[in-house]
Amino acid sequence: MAVVDRKSRIAIVGGGLVGSLAACFFAKRGHSVSIYEYRADIRVEDYRGQSIDLALSIRGREALRAVGLEEAVVDHHGIAMRGRMLHNKDGTLREMLYDSVKENKFVVSKEDRTAEEYPEVSLFFNKKIIDVNVDNGKLKILDTKTKTIEGVEADLIIGADGAYSTVRRIMAKRPLFNCSQTYIEHGYVELFVPVGENNEFAMSGEHLHIWPRGEFMMIALPNDDHTFTGNIFAPFATLDQLKTPQDFLNFYQKQFPDLLELIGREKLVKDYFEREPKTLISIKCKPYHVGKTTLLVGDAAHAMVPFYGIGMNAGFEDILLLDELMERYNSDFSLILPKFTELRCEDAHAICELAMYNYIEVTLCY
Repeated sequence: MAVVDRKSRIAIVGGGLVGSLAACFFAKRGHSVSIYEYRADIRVEDYRGQSIDLALSIRGREALRAVGLEEAVVDHHGIAMRGRMLHNKDGTLREMLYDSVKENKFVVSKEDRTAEEYPEVSLFFNKKIIDVNVDNGKLKILDTKTKTIEGVEADLIIGADGAYSTVRRIMAKRPLFNCSQTYIEHGYVELFVPVGENNEFAMSGEHLHIWPRGEFMMIALPNDDHTFTGNIFAPFATLDQLKTPQDFLNFYQKQFPDLLELIGREKLVKDYFEREPKTLISIKCKPYHVGKTTLLVGDAAHAMVPFYGIGMNAGFEDILLLDELMERYNSDFSLILPKFTELRCEDAHAICELAMYNYIEVTLCY
């Protein structure tokens, strides 16, 4: 990996997994990187957002390996999953192994902020982007705590700010920018399976657990503290019918009696009713760049529904491709950005479509 002669100023909007990985790659090449994150620092403040456990596959591991993070993430923050465990309504189990040991998926936490270990990287939390000049690399940023506004200039703006990206919204005002979004009729609510006897897993800790039930399903991913992070995915019409604790318990008694026993009635009701169901969206857009100054990556470029287990990995693959182009074109963004759009759009659109198709397979075909 070549270190550049001229240090560029990189402003990354969004300090999630993809934005943080991008910062590592840019910093390793000697660029000066600033990450602007809307949320508070989840390491020091209580934060309840979406699920913090995600499936890491070969695609994602290649990107981590390229920046020297694979061992740290997999060994210290990962749990190997050798396959899926399907829970039938009658209580029987069906195991579906991944193709080989090498293709084991890992569950990783997104609480770590490895990018901050690079001296070239600065992280700024509680920063809301209120305007972006995508042509000349200028941003206006509001500090949500102090209510002050500052101007920032960068040689390159990376929009890694997720499915509801501010950077993409501003790019969408430009001519010849195509963008489509699709909400599916299903929402999800995060639930948790506590530890079992003797602080061990209550179920196999080597599997992604799935309870397919036609129009809806439940999944659960193992955590390193021997709990599981789960989600129920169901049409909003179904979730809307679960208005009272008794409605909800009757539903689980009929559809997921084993989970009702593992989680416990009181905890299950508490977890469900203290959260609002969240939406699921798929986004495809083109191009991913503006000139030599702005680029979309990760969910900001290609948000997908989570039923293919590849969203994070696709975002990591974005950064791996971006780094390969930086090597090829010696960090010349005027060549890198249009080439990124050319090489990445078609593949990313295909992955979004596969994720949509896979929901039908997961819920109906097992």
